[in-house]
Amino acid sequence: MTKYIPEPFRIKVVEPIKRTDRTERGTILKQAGYNIFNIPSEKVYIDLLTDSGTGAMSDNQWAGIQTGDESYAHCRNWYHFEQAVQSITGMKYVIPTHQGRVAENILFSTILKKGMIVPNNNHFDTTRANILANGGVPLDLVIDDGKDPEKYHPFKGNMDIDKLEAVLREHGPGNIPVVFITITNNSGGGQPVSMENIRRVREVCDRFGVPLFFDACRFAENAYFIKQREDGYSSNSIPEIVREMFSYVDGCTMSAKKDAIVNIGGFMAFNDIRLLAPVKEKLIQIEGFPSYGGLAGRDLEAIARGLVEVQDEDYLAYRVGQVRYLGDLLEEGGVPILKPTGGHAVYINALKFLPHISRDQFPGQSLVVNLYLEAGIRTVEVGSFMFAQKDPITSEIKYPDLDLVRLALPRRVYTGGHLEYVADSVIRLYKNRDGLRGMRILDHHDSPLRHFFAQLSFL
Repeated sequence: MTKYIPEPFRIKVVEPIKRTDRTERGTILKQAGYNIFNIPSEKVYIDLLTDSGTGAMSDNQWAGIQTGDESYAHCRNWYHFEQAVQSITGMKYVIPTHQGRVAENILFSTILKKGMIVPNNNHFDTTRANILANGGVPLDLVIDDGKDPEKYHPFKGNMDIDKLEAVLREHGPGNIPVVFITITNNSGGGQPVSMENIRRVREVCDRFGVPLFFDACRFAENAYFIKQREDGYSSNSIPEIVREMFSYVDGCTMSAKKDAIVNIGGFMAFNDIRLLAPVKEKLIQIEGFPSYGGLAGRDLEAIARGLVEVQDEDYLAYRVGQVRYLGDLLEEGGVPILKPTGGHAVYINALKFLPHISRDQFPGQSLVVNLYLEAGIRTVEVGSFMFAQKDPITSEIKYPDLDLVRLALPRRVYTGGHLEYVADSVIRLYKNRDGLRGMRILDHHDSPLRHFFAQLSFL
């Protein structure tokens, strides 16, 4: 088992959390329609639903909040925010938004026409939904090793270069307005993308004249994996690796609620001035003035400081080490997980955990619900419940490559003791897995975002 890496910080403020009993949790689940998103947070003991916006800000960030300038246009915090994003990404134009999915919506509503294709290693749920909502076709092109939970590959988030070339050759750049790479690859198990792969994708995009963007939510975690696993980067600093990563792309969208370690915020950044006017116009319509984009000045300041803090190597060693520690505990208990562990979460292989439950009965969602019922732990399904959809032409159900349950660790929130409780609970449930039943969806069957609000029942 990997040794637990101590937290590189001291705790000075605490928030009480309370236990509930199994009977109460059963009632809560029934009232929630067996959808974990509907459970009140105060009824959750350990909340691993997401790492988005759930992190603990530093004393430096809280101090920055006190300097918030809430002027409507061009507050002083905007300039700090803009400088931080430009310094990290090298991009000329910075567009703030209140979170990442708005950046996605603004971008795709600006560049997409009906039937256009957007390749990615793996699209996450809101990215996919925003492409579909704007008439586009999201296409996942992760390498084959990224679809095998058991196989070790240091960069399972890599895009398949041959498949990308074939798609660009078949459809032409006129029907592909942008290529995306998600770093790290959330839907594929939080797996990193190598610098070599980013560079090769850039070369393919250049040959076909197509811009390349990052979904940059976890850029610092990706950079840490490059430093640890890729030849030639062990002596490079994290900021140096980050700047090289971004040097290969034309733009990015980012939810700052991940690697900027804030509770709200996001942005889009790019170099093409032709995008600037339509993006700003859309921003003003739905978010706010271009120097605040749906955020308060204090939020802009917290993001600016968080983007610097997240590149600290001691923090990243602890962050990635904490995920690895939980993964090691689960593996020691026989729990099937996606290997190797990624940067922000441990992913349980639901198909191997519950082999007696077929995919159309949502084994991952059954595991999620039962883990809350037994231990008060909230997680999320990343599999058939989230992604399986009916083909509009053939009516055939298309299932995702993987059926996973994600245990996402909020940044700087839980201790090793919390992780040990989680591991013990999952292992106990695994030993009694034969008694778990499948589930069915009661409503919103065909919505690409049904996992947020659909009601379910046990079979």
